[in-house]
Parts: sequence; structure tokens; C-alpha cells
Amino acid sequence: MIGPKAYIHSDRLSNNILKIKNIISDKNLMLVVKANGYGHGALNIVNNISHDSKIIFGTFSINEALELRNSGIKNNIFIFSKIQKSWIHLALENNLWINATDMDDLKILNQFYKKKNACPNIHLKFDTGMTRLGFDMQDSNEVFEYILKRPFLPIEGLYSHFSTADEGDLSYVEIQLNRFKKILKKGIEKGINFKYIHCSNSGAVLNKINSMFNTVRIGMLAYGVAPSDEVSMNINIDPVMSFCAPIVNLRNVPANTPVSYGGKYITKKSTNIGVIQAGFADGFPRPWYEKGYISYRGRNYKIAGRVCMDQFMVDFEDTEPHIGEEVLIFGKRRNDFIPIETISKEIDSTTYVLLTAIHGRTEYVII
Repeated sequence: MIGPKAYIHSDRLSNNILKIKNIISDKNLMLVVKANGYGHGALNIVNNISHDSKIIFGTFSINEALELRNSGIKNNIFIFSKIQKSWIHLALENNLWINATDMDDLKILNQFYKKKNACPNIHLKFDTGMTRLGFDMQDSNEVFEYILKRPFLPIEGLYSHFSTADEGDLSYVEIQLNRFKKILKKGIEKGINFKYIHCSNSGAVLNKINSMFNTVRIGMLAYGVAPSDEVSMNINIDPVMSFCAPIVNLRNVPANTPVSYGGKYITKKSTNIGVIQAGFADGFPRPWYEKGYISYRGRNYKIAGRVCMDQFMVDFEDTEPHIGEEVLIFGKRRNDFIPIETISKEIDSTTYVLLTAIHGRTEYVII
């Protein structure tokens, strides 16, 4: 297919995982592959590392989890979304872990167990300051008492989520951490055994906020990308994805030639304008055109004018690239390197938004 390609470097993924494991030591590793593996293709990721049976895969939806199971993945899989009555039986049949985030969830699971005499493994989520899903802290006694009266409910984990772990100021993280410690202590004192305890994400690992947990959730770090520009990257990782697209047309135009919609880009001299077959419908970050560039054979060239839905133009100046060759939009491939972090910072976005936007006609190629 002539169009954008997301090259997935499997060796980089393996090396990134190995380096992360060295940091977290003997803790359980949960690799988050929700949102199509952060845009990398979930199956592209899990098929490369599922041979390590100890790695847990984190998905958001039941459909994401079933996609992994149906492809033959045997590893433990955890679903982050709020449970729904309609798919609990699927979670049980496919040995998927689920989470309970309020008393209604526990009541639903209790009713399910009474009907089926079985229940999927459960992780309890407490809200310690994200103000998203999770039991309220003040309800911890009620939650634990409910569980103690129903020992048949398979409670395997306790977790929460930091809202500022990838930022420079960690004062709120400390508040959340102390809240979680109190909840954990209370549960243990009541005799509840939590096999998996987790709060730490990529930012928390970089900021070394993971000493008390036996399980660590990793997303961006595994994909070779910094979770934010406020944390020190004290780990040498490489981007797993190289997002590229082919040159499909080249023409030499005179000075003062307007390029693309609105004619905002006007050539300053006689130059070569190339058409690249990828657009914002494929995940190209459209605002990047204003100050953006691509890389071709180790050199950067300006994006010429507004990005179209299916294509964009590049000012190659005096260079005459070959039709069919590819330019690098972001990532690292051969002699070309454009960190996605650079683009996200310049357009005031995040690497999460940019990576998960990869879709459309993009073809995945495993290297």
C-alpha cells in the first residue's frame, strides 16, 4: 500500500522492557496496551513479549482484552474500565481481571457470584486524588467489611492512580501516596491479602515513587517515549515507533508560489515541493505544520503549508528526492530522528495524544 507506515521496532521494545525491569527489580510488571497499544498496535506489542508469562497486560475495554485472548495470549490481562453487567461473564470465561470502583460494583459482582458460583479476579480501586473512578477514601471501612463478609469474592489487588507523578512538583503525589498507604494498612489490618498492589506509572518509576508497591504499571516508557518534559529521563530507551510516509509527487516551482489550503505558505525562491501521502486523517499532528519539519536522508525539511486530510507538502529546496522514498514524520529510523516529544512540546500537546492518534490508512510494519 502506498501511504503512511508505522514501523514497529521489536528489538527496541524488548530492550526498553529489559531496562525497565532492571529498574523495578523483582516487582510485577504490568504493561499497558490500551488504545491499540498507545497507537503501536496492541497485538504488535504483546506478540513480541508475551513469551514472558510474568508480564501482565493492561487494557481499558473488554473488547481490547478479548482481542488479546482471541489471538492466543495466555498472560494475565487486567481491564481498567468500569465493569458492566453485560460482559462480566466474558471476563470470567476468558480469565480476565476486572476492577471494582464503588459499592454498586461489589453488589453486582456479589449477585454474579451467587448465580454462577464463580467470579473474575477483582482489583479494588480507590480514588486518592484523581477524582476519577475509585472508591472514596472515607468508605474504606464499608468496602473492607463488605468483602470480609463475602470471602468468596476473589479480591486479588488494590490500586490507585497518581495524577501528577510525571510532573516536577511531587507534593501532591506525596499526599496521594500517604492516603493510599492508610487505605492499604487498614485493609491489611482487617485481614485482607492483596496479591497485587499498584499505583506507580511511568512517571512514578522515573521519579522513583514505587518502593512500597509490588506491581508497577508501565505505558510510555516501554514505547520509548518520555511521559512528560518535567521528569528526568534517567533511563536510556529508544522510540519503538517510526512514523513515515512516501513521497508521491515532486515539482519545481518559482518564488512566490502559494502552497496548500489558504496559501499561507509562499515559496521564497525557486524550490522543489514534494507531496507526502499522509494527512491528519492518518494521525499526522496538523498544528505541527506551522514550525514543523520532516527528516529525509538525515536532513530536516520544512513542512510547506497546511496539512491536508490525506497529504501534506514539504519544501525540499534544492534537493531532488526520489518518488516512492519515505520521509520520517517522527521517531528514529536509519539516519533520521525526530523525537515525538519535540513535536508535542512545540504544538502544546502530549505524546499520548499524538501516538494514540495514529490510525486511518496507516500500515504497521514490524522490524
